[in-house]
Amino acid sequence: PPEQPADVSAWGVGEHTDYGLLTILKQDDCGGLEIKRQGQWIHAPYEPNTFVCNMGDMLERMTGGLYRSTLHRVRNVSGRHRYSFPLFFDPGFDVQVGLLPGCSIIEEPAQSRWDLRSVHAFQGTYGDYLLDKVSKVFPQLKPAIGKK
Repeated sequence: PPEQPADVSAWGVGEHTDYGLLTILKQDDCGGLEIKRQGQWIHAPYEPNTFVCNMGDMLERMTGGLYRSTLHRVRNVSGRHRYSFPLFFDPGFDVQVGLLPGCSIIEEPAQSRWDLRSVHAFQGTYGDYLLDKVSKVFPQLKPAIGKK
């Protein structure tokens, strides 16, 4: 997100989960990553020479909910420019993501997710899922990606 004064309470990237399997991100002392746990936003502390790994929706789907996607947001309150270069590990666009062998769906109501949608109820390819999510987060892109 663009540089913001330290007293700004708005975030640069709002509340969301990542759509794929895993996201790996090198930490820096600018900070800004916040994770929601038990209804509270907590700051991800800076640890030099470390990486943050966020689990995504498809990992939650593949493990039946054993591993839940990480609800997070980003705020730049450092007063400096913040640059982020995440590495997203995602399934192929045309892959239908299912349960891993030996896994079964752990019943958790959709209401327990931030977006009130179950990752297990989705039918289609990862590409379909990704385009659906992106078109909801960025409605101005709907015409460009062909979503109605």
